[in-house]
Amino acid sequence: MLKLRFLVQWCGLALLAGTVVGCGGTLGTDAPELRETTYGVVRGVNDSAVSGTYAWKGIPFAQAPVGALRWQPPVEPTAWPGVRDARTFGNACLQMGRIYGPGANNRFDDSIAQTLGTPVGSEDCLTLNVWRPATSQERLPVILFLHGGSAISGYTADPVYDGAALARTANAVVVTANYRLDVLGFLNLPQLQPGALTATGNYALLDNVQALRFLQRNAAIFGGDAGNVTLMGQSAGAINALALLTVTQAKGLFHKIIPISGGLSLAANLPKGTLPTLKPAEAYAAQAGLLLAHLIVADGLAADLAAGQALAATWPAAKVADYLRAKDARVLLQTVLKNGLTGSGPIPDGNLLPANPMAEMAAGHYHKVPVLAGYTGEEGKLFAPFLALLGGKPGIKIGDAERFRMMQAFDPDAPTTLSAADILDPSYLPVTAPATGYNARTGLLGKLFIAPSRDNLLQTLRSQQSNVWAYQFNWAQQPAPWNDVYGAAHAFDLPFMLGNFGPSVFARATNSRTNAPGREALSKAMMGSVQSFVHTGDPNHAGLGKAWSTWPRQWIFDAGPADLRMGLE
Repeated sequence: MLKLRFLVQWCGLALLAGTVVGCGGTLGTDAPELRETTYGVVRGVNDSAVSGTYAWKGIPFAQAPVGALRWQPPVEPTAWPGVRDARTFGNACLQMGRIYGPGANNRFDDSIAQTLGTPVGSEDCLTLNVWRPATSQERLPVILFLHGGSAISGYTADPVYDGAALARTANAVVVTANYRLDVLGFLNLPQLQPGALTATGNYALLDNVQALRFLQRNAAIFGGDAGNVTLMGQSAGAINALALLTVTQAKGLFHKIIPISGGLSLAANLPKGTLPTLKPAEAYAAQAGLLLAHLIVADGLAADLAAGQALAATWPAAKVADYLRAKDARVLLQTVLKNGLTGSGPIPDGNLLPANPMAEMAAGHYHKVPVLAGYTGEEGKLFAPFLALLGGKPGIKIGDAERFRMMQAFDPDAPTTLSAADILDPSYLPVTAPATGYNARTGLLGKLFIAPSRDNLLQTLRSQQSNVWAYQFNWAQQPAPWNDVYGAAHAFDLPFMLGNFGPSVFARATNSRTNAPGREALSKAMMGSVQSFVHTGDPNHAGLGKAWSTWPRQWIFDAGPADLRMGLE
């Protein structure tokens, strides 16, 4: 049926265009870049000669959340006539520029360093991208990948998220989807949700659900199996994915999960003195209230914050909603940054997301699917600025623009005079100093931040189901001085899992000819586990060399310059 529908559509388009084509072939031989979605026909890219894949980019899975649709659940996209071009990525979602963001051009380029701290992207951004192997095979596993970026930045056009290598290697349909960011994606303001049966400020989570619904309706069009969808995400994307385990609306929309460096724990779920990965709804309500008050003061409607809050309390819900929706979204994000209101993520509002998601999991109230969770051995090294939370100075002494340019100018295969002292605060040198060195302090940060939520998550899941696997990524073979600065930092397993070693923010600082043999062999082993997991629900495969047991054992992914160093821990 799929082949017939595709061919009928293609033949009709060809006749309308007045072209002469053969219309008696099978899927994958006659213009395989043309596919008919439930909203209209899309024309992608036949990249079979280069990457061995077909790709479709920038497909809307919802209407633009602008005007009256800002801070509303995503709305089905409007059907389009004719053939929609799906050869370029859609807009990045609006965000304040960071080194993990899209720069001025929605791609990885030098403009990233020039747009730090300024608005980039667009509110019209709810699109997704699809890659599949350049074959005629159908009923392939589907992977929906959610990008990271602290829920305030990130974009699917980032080359590290390109899905071609994983689609080809895992023999799967790989999808990446944008979702709303910062206070446009998560805003706990009751005046925006009056009377709704499922009142929530978790608009980004609803975007994720909408992308999954799109796949339920359209996976087969791209040769995927809607009954075998793996939800995969890293960092903020992993937190979103884990949150969806407890969201009723997501039930049945995915069947496996790969959260990478994610957690879902409130402070109440963790030992005292550790750092949670989830804030309570009250914290987000305070953020939203202050944002509204700051805007009122900036507009001259009140003299100070207290007066602004008092005035806002007198406004009916409709007036608050109209006032905020009339604001330039760039002003909203600038106000957040200027007034120290940053911080975003799933809101445990007790409506869409339970007030205590981990407690719900512990009680068995979640979608029980096979789990492959990943973490890195030096998570804390990416969060070096947060060393100030431990009473010291930020770990990196140079600004992000200088660091970005330094990395892009770095030649990983040439001698360098650059040293850790050029990048790290001297109070953390030498990096190997016991207790006070950079390794020790970032190690402590990781133990206080990532590790507690990891253990809480995996132990809770393991109490409810047996099919929970975990890995730790320990690869640290970067050229000096970057191996000291980053090592096996948070997110540094992503290129290995997705098979993308450049270009990207960190590629020139990490990937050398010397470490290529071990690096590429490790990536092959890691992608092999993804392939096995999405096909079977088990990450074991022959390339591992031995059996990978479920948690509380974890698999170590590591390699030397030219040799694999893997095994159970």
